[in-house]
Amino acid sequence: MMKLYFAPNTRAERTAWLLNELDLDYELERYRLGDKAMRSPEYLAVNPNGRVPVLDDGNVRITESTAIAQYLVARYGGRRLSPPVDSPDFPVYLQWLHYAEGMLMAPMGNYVVEAILLPPDRRSEVHAKRALKLLGNLLKAVDSHLADRDYLAGEFTAADTVTGHACMISEQIGSQLSELHNVTAYLERLKARPALQKVLALRAED
Repeated sequence: MMKLYFAPNTRAERTAWLLNELDLDYELERYRLGDKAMRSPEYLAVNPNGRVPVLDDGNVRITESTAIAQYLVARYGGRRLSPPVDSPDFPVYLQWLHYAEGMLMAPMGNYVVEAILLPPDRRSEVHAKRALKLLGNLLKAVDSHLADRDYLAGEFTAADTVTGHACMISEQIGSQLSELHNVTAYLERLKARPALQKVLALRAED
């Protein structure tokens, strides 16, 4: 059985969500965000970066959430959660599968550091506002893309579990989505999915 090293409100939620969508059995190794146990020698032997997710699948270990998504769909998806490679939706799928890490997560991470993680005397309001503004601009591209579709690449795909999750976390940290009507409606569709609801329920158990 696969094992997922997991903490709520992290990128590991993307992996748990995708595993649920694929109806795959897995064991959950639970941590909390910032857990000291993830800096232990034992955990650093699992992931030298001391982060989640980590997916163990037999003799395969992967520590990058988007790479995990590609692996799971390629190995276990069959014809699910990815367009066929000869479909015009396939390059669109790849674009949005990687948009979260390529665009959204850097300013989001900068904002979280400057506004939440640093001690108050070391925070920069200027840097925090700049990061949040950049994140908002990058979300506008998602909103524009969703103007004539329900999901990022035709039918619901793994791209939605990655970039869709990043959009959801953007909303949680305070990005103003009130003018991004397509993103707002998109998030409601995602949150209605039972596979994601199972993951969000894990937050309440933390």
